Amino acid sequence: MDTEEKVHIAPGLHRPLLFFLDHIGLERGLSENTLTAYRRDLIRYITLLSDSGVNAVEKASQHEISALLVLLSDMGMKASSVSRNLTAVRMFHRFLLTEGISNHDPSQHLKPPFPGRKLPSVLNIEETERLIHAPDTESILGLRDRALLEILYGAGLRVSELSGLARSDLLADIEVIRVFGKGNRERIVPIGHQAIQWVKTYLNNARPELAKPVSGDVLFLNFRGGKLSRMGIWKLLKQYVNAAGIEKRVSPHTMRHSFATHLLEGGADLRAVQEMLGHADISTTQIYTHVDREYLKEVHKTFHPRA
Repeated sequence: MDTEEKVHIAPGLHRPLLFFLDHIGLERGLSENTLTAYRRDLIRYITLLSDSGVNAVEKASQHEISALLVLLSDMGMKASSVSRNLTAVRMFHRFLLTEGISNHDPSQHLKPPFPGRKLPSVLNIEETERLIHAPDTESILGLRDRALLEILYGAGLRVSELSGLARSDLLADIEVIRVFGKGNRERIVPIGHQAIQWVKTYLNNARPELAKPVSGDVLFLNFRGGKLSRMGIWKLLKQYVNAAGIEKRVSPHTMRHSFATHLLEGGADLRAVQEMLGHADISTTQIYTHVDREYLKEVHKTFHPRA
């Protein structure tokens, strides 16, 4: 670890941290991304200990860990990220206890914050139509982008799933696509006639212009012939949100939320939506029923004579 990460901390905090990071890096075989996250979270923690006058890990108490969680929440950090910080701190203290470096675990009785489930933001159908029609389909990239937006909304894909689509995943004759989601789980998702037609038009008239020897079977290509990245999809979506005059904050996931909400508003079965979204647990899909309830309440308020 490049510690001195411009943070000056006592050896009684610094050395145990290095020892722990070496352990999880070598013996537990964690990925570099996970190691980086733990390193960042724990440097933040021991910096707070140091600022609180604690100069050795065995002197840390539940009070300092609680102060860290409150600080992170006050900074606007999501509950899931605060929970990850607590997990890192717990792993650290349990390791120190096991190794005999400390004689207690101050994190033992702390509970992570409950991640309140916010209603996902969605576009209404009129906004969705404006967004999908925003690309200039007279241009090569505009034609690609129209096909991409049709698929993004038409199948409710995650941005990583959209970026990873191959031409062979499009089963146009039966109007479905094959999607590889989280955990590389495969699912088959129906897509509408319009989406199919726009993708076919893109494949015939635009993709050949973008393709290079390195393109392989990738469906959506960037102007260099490579796979259109997740960041590339974010950027083009932002461009069309502005062009469509939509003032909401819109991300690729907003399109996925809109897909699910519009299906449920139209009367779709929750289990069917779960299958199309690729949720392993239906409780994940049930958040969309809250959106649907808000819609139903609005209908009731508008049309019921005693509302």
